[in-house]
Amino acid sequence: MQINGILETALYVADPALAAAFYRRLFGFAKLLESERLVALDVAGKNVLLLFCIGATGEGNDTGKGIIPGHAGGPPANFAFSISSGDVEPWRTKLESEGIVVESIVTWPRGA
Repeated sequence: MQINGILETALYVADPALAAAFYRRLFGFAKLLESERLVALDVAGKNVLLLFCIGATGEGNDTGKGIIPGHAGGPPANFAFSISSGDVEPWRTKLESEGIVVESIVTWPRGA
């Protein structure tokens, strides 16, 4: 047996719809699901970015196909998107055009 990767990444935000609009505009992520509690976005057809409303997930949620246990979290959080090394500068330009300051770029020994 082995783990195939991380399926979901969760962020806790004040306004899931507003955060989703940002990620959809910046990255073109398709919306998978939207409710008052969360917005789920498709990341590259293999991962899901969950944007939960801060304080709205303490109780379990019956999906009709099972119950997702209650959970809580909050900002700040950290996650990273994988890009090709040749796309670093184009992404920096795009992020800066959205008013996002790139504080640092790190080169890891194994890539990433």
